[in-house]
Amino acid sequence: MIGGMEEATPQSTAGRTRTLDRPHAGRMVAGVAAGIADYLDLDVTLVRIVLVVLTFFGGLVIPLYVAAWLLIPEEGAETSVAEDLIEQFRSH
Repeated sequence: MIGGMEEATPQSTAGRTRTLDRPHAGRMVAGVAAGIADYLDLDVTLVRIVLVVLTFFGGLVIPLYVAAWLLIPEEGAETSVAEDLIEQFRSH
């Protein structure tokens, strides 16, 4: 558990274990939509459209997107951007 939030647990689908990460391929900005689409087995275009539409209804999506970028690790990385920043801050 990190900061009161539970970490995403891997899902298993047809013998394949999926984890929530931001892939290098298919990203337009930070890979958040591509990671969510892959994790939920949805089309990335659908996820992007939902994010854009939700942005017009209150704008809460923008800070949530930034939080997801900070908290969801990149594909192949052990830690997220936020964890790297915290570790860097602690080491100084």
